Amino acid sequence: MTIRNWIKQQESLGKPTFSYRDVKVNFSDMPEQHIMNELYRLSRQKIIQSVYKSFYTVIPIQYSVRGIVPPTYYIDQLMEYLAKPYYISLLSAAEIHGAAHQRPQRFSVTTLRPVVTTSARKNNLIVWNYRKDIPENLLCSKNSETGIIHYSSAELTAVDLVQFEHQVGGLSVAATVLSELVETIDFSKNSNTLFQTASLTSIQRLGYILDYILEETKQAEMLYQQLCLLNKKLGYTPLAHCLPIRGNKRNNKWKIIINQTIEIDDI
Repeated sequence: MTIRNWIKQQESLGKPTFSYRDVKVNFSDMPEQHIMNELYRLSRQKIIQSVYKSFYTVIPIQYSVRGIVPPTYYIDQLMEYLAKPYYISLLSAAEIHGAAHQRPQRFSVTTLRPVVTTSARKNNLIVWNYRKDIPENLLCSKNSETGIIHYSSAELTAVDLVQFEHQVGGLSVAATVLSELVETIDFSKNSNTLFQTASLTSIQRLGYILDYILEETKQAEMLYQQLCLLNKKLGYTPLAHCLPIRGNKRNNKWKIIINQTIEIDDI
């Protein structure tokens, strides 16, 4: 059997991804250089795509014209290969929840350190983000073309958009996405885990945006009541950490120093 035929056989068995190690095990008598040359040739022919070092996905017919496979096709298998928990996050998660106005140019994945290293030449579609822990009960799952994918709940997505706003283009972008996402949010769910996962300053900034920028007072009040129930003591924090804070107005409810103007795009 050739490597090409083996790959097609694996795909027919519902295994559209594989590693170099898998090939080496199944072709143990074949010289390594020959294996590498064959995988390179199949990649050039757009039969397979290397999406991470020593990890490949078959390019299904629906993606053969562009020769680029969307990360939802292989992300769960890749993270299993890396032995890392993960969730699809930020704008990518918001899009799954239906907030698609700010369509992401890259696919955001949150996982644990150590840092996942791959060159832009190898895969420039995925941007990695990191947490100390992955909050399993704040994740959602759905079927993909090849299995199950995991993504942040609407509540965790909302917090992440504010906490990691530098990765989505700033607070104005985050607030625009929140304006679409807000109808699916319920801050009464898993609030303990949410507040343990997110920084308190991110909760404050999120609450302020919901309350005074988006005028979503019901959602903002629900978040504020959860803070009160958990006896969280708020200290003043700037809306934008990278901008000066002297001489700016302060919001007493959320303890926010208003040192940035947030503008929402028309939806």
